[in-house]
Amino acid sequence: MTKSVHKGQLESPVVASLPTLLNEAGIPTTEMPAVKGAARALSIDSRFWAKAASVMAENYVRWSAVWGEHDSPNILIKAVFAARDGHVLLCTSVQETGGVLPSQTPFFPAANRPERTLQDMFGIRFSDHPDQRRWLRHLAWGEDQFPLRKEFPLAGTPQQETPPDCQYAFIPAEGEGLYEIPVGPVHAGIIEPGHFRFSAMGEDILNLEQHLGYVHKGIEKCAEGRDVQGLLRLAARVSGDSTVTHSWAACQACENAVGLKVPDRALVIRAILSERERIANHLGDIGACCNDVGFAFALVQFGRLRELWQRDNATVFGHRFMMDVVTAGGVTRDISPEHVALLQKSIVQLRKELKELIPMLCEYPSLQDRFRTTGILSPHVARTIGALGYVARASDECWDMRRDAPYAPYQNVTVAVPNCKEGDTAGRVRVRGEELFISLDLLDSFLSNMPSGKISADFHAPQTDCFGVGLVEGWRGETIAYVHLDSNGTVARYFPRDASWLNWPALEALIGGVIVPDFPLCNKSVNGSYSGHDV
Repeated sequence: MTKSVHKGQLESPVVASLPTLLNEAGIPTTEMPAVKGAARALSIDSRFWAKAASVMAENYVRWSAVWGEHDSPNILIKAVFAARDGHVLLCTSVQETGGVLPSQTPFFPAANRPERTLQDMFGIRFSDHPDQRRWLRHLAWGEDQFPLRKEFPLAGTPQQETPPDCQYAFIPAEGEGLYEIPVGPVHAGIIEPGHFRFSAMGEDILNLEQHLGYVHKGIEKCAEGRDVQGLLRLAARVSGDSTVTHSWAACQACENAVGLKVPDRALVIRAILSERERIANHLGDIGACCNDVGFAFALVQFGRLRELWQRDNATVFGHRFMMDVVTAGGVTRDISPEHVALLQKSIVQLRKELKELIPMLCEYPSLQDRFRTTGILSPHVARTIGALGYVARASDECWDMRRDAPYAPYQNVTVAVPNCKEGDTAGRVRVRGEELFISLDLLDSFLSNMPSGKISADFHAPQTDCFGVGLVEGWRGETIAYVHLDSNGTVARYFPRDASWLNWPALEALIGGVIVPDFPLCNKSVNGSYSGHDV
């Protein structure tokens, strides 16, 4: 495999220069104005698919996502790349029968699992791909069945009993004193399933290999034929802890597709929802990390704060997780002056308590003894695998869409982006602690300067096929949605990409040399979403 030369996204060129870079490398490009959104869409010939990836890698552009769409007799392929100030969408097509596309994985390891998923779901093949094993399909479908092709029925072809997933060829551990530890897919706690296969020597983990996809929900297939409101109810359930993030990304995609302008007040309320979702999850995870090393005091305190925060969510927005508040054209709930006062009061109280708790965590010797140097993700590896959000920022990959490729209303505020270089568990906890204060400041600003006016605009069905891309910086990191609406306004294709797709491999990368008892701590410090991955 060719080693990636990716150095860091902030060193990459601006989006406007990427077509010239591709053309100078001998790759003709055609603008695709029909695809609306923050990502600039370019069409290229399939022969140049891998070469385009090599040009992106040489210029430190980050690989972000790939998906397909069945348009018989072809499969349309779209890949997103992130440059310094935004994104570019490369599009190509291959034949549905015997279609082969050069793999981008040799240049971007992040493309490995998504390309395998494309093979599973559409039946195309990636040449030069280093791993030809199935990824998502397990044994639920036959060798010649491809669930995201149009002719595949929504209900599938269910068997009386799905065969057990016992044939996945994990990389074997061989050597004297070396042994394997299988963990999952069913776990002792109330978490979703995923299989972790450890190779260990004594207590030291030498290698971890993950296998996910056990709760694959068929969301992309379920979306086909729905109206926009039905799509958004589905998007809100991609990952329950990121309901605002995925709802907003899907709404952005739909609104971009039809060219709808969302009222300013609705955009500010969406940002308030997003920052509240970020704070709730950071509070919960910081407490859980402390609990994994036996510091129950912090678990109780951060759990208490999260509970109070979510009760306010229920009071103001009607739901502890703020589900279904973001809708096409705006939001379903306004914020009254009384609720503004309530939210501002809770911000003051939370900031006061965090000013006592966060410094204590960062200075408590026995806690930091467990956190520091545990589960190190080096800056080079973080950049190579395309890690996102707090996982990347704790490894010096300091990029945040809210600051570096801002979408409304973030272009009107200053967003600080904390980072550190250690890449260990202590760094990931510290970055999330700092993000709590930054989000509280953003909430102060939004609540103090709320625009007046409507909270939604009418969403009208398009008169022709239209395409849109949505991009949101969720609490886990960059989140993508792609929507194709037909002329009746029904969904022809929906693709959501959770940040977890790029952060699950980070857990594999940081676990080498960690002792087995510290795996839960490392896992929690990354906190990938099973549900967001197994869509």
